[in-house]
Amino acid sequence: MSEQTRPSLRAEPARPSPTLEDLARAAGVSRSTASRAINGGSRVSPEAQAAVDGAVVALGYTPNRAARSLVTRRTSSIALVINEPDARVMMDPFFAAVITGVTEALRETDMQLVLLMSRAGGDPSRTVRYLRGGHVDGAIVVSHHQADGWTEELAASGLPTVFIGRPWNTGLGIHYVDVDSFQGARLAALHLAAAGRTRLGTITGPLDMTAAADRLAGWHAGLSEAGLPPGPVAHGDFTAAGGTVAAEQLLAQDGRLDGIFAASDLTARGAIMAIQASGRAVPADVAVVGFDDHLPAPGDLPLTTINQPMVEMAARAGRLLLADIEDPGAGRDPVIYPARLVVRASSTPQAGQ
Repeated sequence: MSEQTRPSLRAEPARPSPTLEDLARAAGVSRSTASRAINGGSRVSPEAQAAVDGAVVALGYTPNRAARSLVTRRTSSIALVINEPDARVMMDPFFAAVITGVTEALRETDMQLVLLMSRAGGDPSRTVRYLRGGHVDGAIVVSHHQADGWTEELAASGLPTVFIGRPWNTGLGIHYVDVDSFQGARLAALHLAAAGRTRLGTITGPLDMTAAADRLAGWHAGLSEAGLPPGPVAHGDFTAAGGTVAAEQLLAQDGRLDGIFAASDLTARGAIMAIQASGRAVPADVAVVGFDDHLPAPGDLPLTTINQPMVEMAARAGRLLLADIEDPGAGRDPVIYPARLVVRASSTPQAGQ
């Protein structure tokens, strides 16, 4: 093959990306009008907006995010802050549901999700400094603890923020989404009492979290309403391992215990393992109720639980945050989902048991 007929191996020069000026020229509008149209500004006529939208598609125009952020002071990113160790976040289906819900809320937007895992017991100031440093347009905070100080810090910063779970200080204007944990635990107590269980104990979550504190208070209210004594309390950490240790403590305190309410499904799972290891059966000897409705009990035993629609709650938190970013001064009431008891086999003996 001669040099003249040999195909060239040189790459064709890349076609330059269309600029804002190219877009304006194609749409027949000024550069400033094109800029307002692609950045969601007002003062753009419907005709001009349609012309710019058509030119964006025709040219394959992609906005320069860096330049856009200088104009809008927006980063097109929000943070999801989880104040728990990495291992727990990866193993607990609760957090998978949170991430799924928030991602769903952002699906039709240009927003990117930044995941920040600030370890419980660590220095929360690093996370707060990042959030206040202009790196994100807003934040969703989940699994927060009383001592972390984020409620006050974030309220003072003015950064649009939504909590999943009631913050300890609700007087600072922080928006939040929650489930009625008090009512859920009350329903668990009344259910076990109605099933004929009279020696009842509970395993809490970390009591520096509002969810755990509300569930313990609701549990005691339900027992009182049913005419039953408070019963033993063991403290857990919302994990299966913690549930196993706590259930062993309850069984040691009262060998005739016939019902346990666990403050999370993972805790209930660990409790069932401890009950079965002691030679007792669930639910024939000890009935178990969890909280979350995220996973089955060991051995595919269907778990009676309080439903917490976490994907829906997280999606609602994401939509609230987007609304707060667009209109930071708007007051918004908390969104509280009702508790719902889901009765399954872990608390209702089958015929012949």
